Amino acid sequence: MPMYQVKPYHGGGAPLRVELPTCMYRLPNIHAQSSGPALDVSHVQGEADPSLQALESRQDEILKCLYELKAAVDGLSKMIQTPDADLDMTDILQADEPSALVTSAVDLNSVLGKGYGALKDIVINANPAEPPFSLLVLHRLLCDRYRVLSTVHTHSSVRNVPGNLLTCFGEQTRKQSRHEYQLGFTLIWKNVPKTQMKFSVQTMCTIEGEGNIARFLFSLFGQKHDAVSLTLIDSWVDVAIFQLKEGSSKEKATVFRAMNSALGKTPWLVGHELTVADVVLWSVLRQTGGASGTLPTNVERWLKACENLAAFNAALKLLK
Repeated sequence: MPMYQVKPYHGGGAPLRVELPTCMYRLPNIHAQSSGPALDVSHVQGEADPSLQALESRQDEILKCLYELKAAVDGLSKMIQTPDADLDMTDILQADEPSALVTSAVDLNSVLGKGYGALKDIVINANPAEPPFSLLVLHRLLCDRYRVLSTVHTHSSVRNVPGNLLTCFGEQTRKQSRHEYQLGFTLIWKNVPKTQMKFSVQTMCTIEGEGNIARFLFSLFGQKHDAVSLTLIDSWVDVAIFQLKEGSSKEKATVFRAMNSALGKTPWLVGHELTVADVVLWSVLRQTGGASGTLPTNVERWLKACENLAAFNAALKLLK
């Protein structure tokens, strides 16, 4: 006998049928097309956070800047890796009448800053394992323009410096007092990965790299060029450092072809006057031993023309 009786859950003899749900919960379809009024989905998605919108806007601006920067870098990379592209500008330069190079005296105060009576001293740190021949050439050219007080020192980081490098500026016998010189040029043989230059310890950072220092020193000659020539000069200096000095054999062969083509139109790499491009390329050729191999006809003629000048000839003696 049961403890208590319970009425049946369903009446009759029909089978029990329970409708089970097919989803956790239902929402209106916001994508449905209807002719009625637009569905207000703000209660579904929630209002947009202003800080999130600002973040998205900032991200879009950063991506835009990155795309523009990438396009600029790709353009520079193409210019450096394919020096043949620069020859089109050489053709433009040749189409015009060759203009004489304008040389004017440079006010050292405007370039190096006022020294208030102190000698403006350019200090260069260079590794004796890789002598920067271009800077030695430019030093000789500066001596022809200014009264230069030249000194050579050896840093404690190097032990043995060849005697010809210690006397690369010749025998230094000071015949004048220090304040009578216009410019000081101090070369320190030091164990550094790249050639370094400073002329003001307090007001400037170090300039690194033989090409960059050569650009600066050549600006002291006061030469004036048009925009096309300046672009070509900078391009050749970059080609010398990044391709001829550090590039593969294929890149070096490309540089020699470009040089041979340019020198077939003018006696120097850019126009009818010696520029810093000639100085740096000659230096790299001598550093890498490229001048001792078989060179194209125009390049070999240009190399001899460089070494016929007293400044190059003096630097060349250091190799012997």
